[in-house]
Amino acid sequence: MKIIKTITTPSLLPHWSQDLVVTLPRIVCGYLLAFDFGAAKFGMPWSPADNNLGLFEVAFWFPNDVASYGGIFAIAPAFFAWMGAFSETIGGLLLIIGLQTRIASFLIVCTMLVAIFMQQINNGLWNCLPAMGFLWIGLFNLMVGSGRFGMDYLFTKNKA
Repeated sequence: MKIIKTITTPSLLPHWSQDLVVTLPRIVCGYLLAFDFGAAKFGMPWSPADNNLGLFEVAFWFPNDVASYGGIFAIAPAFFAWMGAFSETIGGLLLIIGLQTRIASFLIVCTMLVAIFMQQINNGLWNCLPAMGFLWIGLFNLMVGSGRFGMDYLFTKNKA
């Protein structure tokens, strides 16, 4: 239980306005992941209707894309496709509200490392930039958590 409390408790910056400034990229990143990047591959109520995705269903093309990375991804492409789409969509939602921010950030960091080095690196640096942006925001939130403006703070502020 102590490890869960340690993972959940956010680090606080000296002034609330500093926490507010670092909250904005977390929310924007979470929104883009959950409602744009992830929703196109993972069935959610807001996923594009023309993708014909059921709830928590992965787009038909995504496991084939993941299998093309080779190695362990070729062994279990459906699992890794589901995990990648889940981490983008559900992890994005968790970032927006600041709930289990470090766990969500860890999943997003792993997904973005795969996106950079297995999918986009051969297409040039320019194509890596969106994943790199999500990676840096994920790494920052992995270290500091949600700050004062997240559910993690509300759940842990009165516990010693």
